[in-house]
Amino acid sequence: MGDWLVNEGPKWLILVLWFGINIGLFVGYFLFYHQGNQFYYLRLLLGHGLAWARAPAACLNFNCMLILLPVCRNLISYLRGSCGCCRRSIRRQLDKNITFHRAVAYMICLHTAIHFGAHCYNLELLVAAQTDPYNLPFFFYGNDTENLIAKLTSLQDGVNSTYINPIRLSNSDPIIEGLKTIAGVTGVVITLALIVMVSSSTEVIRRSYFEVFWYTHHLFIIFFIGLVLHGIGGIVRGQTNLDVHNPEECFKRYLEWSPADATCKIPQFQGGGAQTWKWVLAPMILYVAERCIRFYRSQQKVVITKVVKHPSKVLELQMKKRGFQMQAGQYIFLHCPSISRLEWHPFTLTSAPQEDHFSVHIRIVGDWTGALSKACGAEEPEFQDAWKMPQIAVDGPFGTASEDIFRYQVGVLVGAGIGVTPFASVLKYIWYQYCNPDITLKLKKVYFYWICPDTLSFEWFADLLQSLENQMLERGMGDFLNYNIYLTRGWDANQAKNIILHEEENSDVITGLQQKTHYGRPHWDQIFSNIAQSHTGVSVGVFFCGPKGLSSTLHHMCNQHSSSDPRGVHFHYNKENF
Repeated sequence: MGDWLVNEGPKWLILVLWFGINIGLFVGYFLFYHQGNQFYYLRLLLGHGLAWARAPAACLNFNCMLILLPVCRNLISYLRGSCGCCRRSIRRQLDKNITFHRAVAYMICLHTAIHFGAHCYNLELLVAAQTDPYNLPFFFYGNDTENLIAKLTSLQDGVNSTYINPIRLSNSDPIIEGLKTIAGVTGVVITLALIVMVSSSTEVIRRSYFEVFWYTHHLFIIFFIGLVLHGIGGIVRGQTNLDVHNPEECFKRYLEWSPADATCKIPQFQGGGAQTWKWVLAPMILYVAERCIRFYRSQQKVVITKVVKHPSKVLELQMKKRGFQMQAGQYIFLHCPSISRLEWHPFTLTSAPQEDHFSVHIRIVGDWTGALSKACGAEEPEFQDAWKMPQIAVDGPFGTASEDIFRYQVGVLVGAGIGVTPFASVLKYIWYQYCNPDITLKLKKVYFYWICPDTLSFEWFADLLQSLENQMLERGMGDFLNYNIYLTRGWDANQAKNIILHEEENSDVITGLQQKTHYGRPHWDQIFSNIAQSHTGVSVGVFFCGPKGLSSTLHHMCNQHSSSDPRGVHFHYNKENF
């Protein structure tokens, strides 16, 4: 149970709280509209449809309040990096902001479907009640109830807003009547916008057609404008004169309703005002502030000082920007107006804070990265002059899970392919810190695992590892960094023969490092078991950047090998999310 609490407890606590609030809002509003006297007569017209429409509306307000907060990158970065009140377990949850954003979006879809379906049902009943109250569809009324409904729909608008049925014309078409109202038009617009945004956010679209995802996701502007305007019309009309007309007592005396009757005056009805803006105003202000900060940063001048084209289609950009301050493991967003005026793409910083520049390593896999490589001239000479470089805008830096490695005594870094980039910055920073005699680090041991698909992926990062290896050996710190490189494919028979012939040499034939390259995939169960035996009673931070499948495996290993005893070893799983 202890291992589950270490890695899963905070996540499930947040999910239970979130689900609990959704369920509480749904049940509370359902009972309010199902039992409240002010909606007694409206329930005669709509039956259970009233409660089924209003309950999900309350949940929509709550979730639309939350949906913008996880994508306020500056807010998240401040909470996890600058605010000292955040505990380690909470900081790990902040790193799952995009996952929570998706979960909230799915919840919005669910409640939108219920809300939209219930209102379509209600609109049919309102039109039928105005057209022919004695022949209502969907369910059967007794004669007395039909007469009462005829009486209610005959109420006309007056000084005190007498009418209850917003459909004022007989022989109306439900679709036309719905589109004649602000609620109907905005409801259709925001539902269509939601469908397009969610359908274009699937992993296939995001990876293969990122521009489609990027542009359609900005329909959220239309979505929130429509959301704020949706309740202005006051379609749902509740009774306002309950003090002189108790519906539970007066509904049988509907023939006696009159202004002169002291106990059963003519019922008065009024639509409620818009409420959604009260829920979403604060998040919208925060998000607008977020975008203003991003715009301000995008106007600051960035100079590309060096471009290097590495093997395996990896482009290195070294840049400078006035006032730029970073921490190890952080990431930035890059924007190149000459390629696209709207697109921003996230990239992990591979430089250390102590260096006089900041850098990123970009794998060229799509249209945007290919265009950037061409614009930077990386396809021609290896190095380019700064004055020939395209204009670049930088937003960030933003905090990630890798920053927390310095809060542990033992760190395990796992990178798959280009997912090694966050750890380039981390390893550089660790070295610079250890070279400073005035700084004492809590971190005493680092295990580094890099899983590569082919030999070409080694070059740019292997050079960094070789430099660190040599310098640590000179300082007598050879045991501090334990690194393991795994080559999963990409060697042929000739390479295998060459590897065997040089097996007895001190350095690896592929990387030039003293630590020999492994072939195949790591045996994680044995690796975690060995680390647990070597570091009893220690909290171990496990940091990963790479594909989802391997992430699940490592997360499971952290839970499995964490001790149930509070005094034992505990593995804390952290994954990079952008």
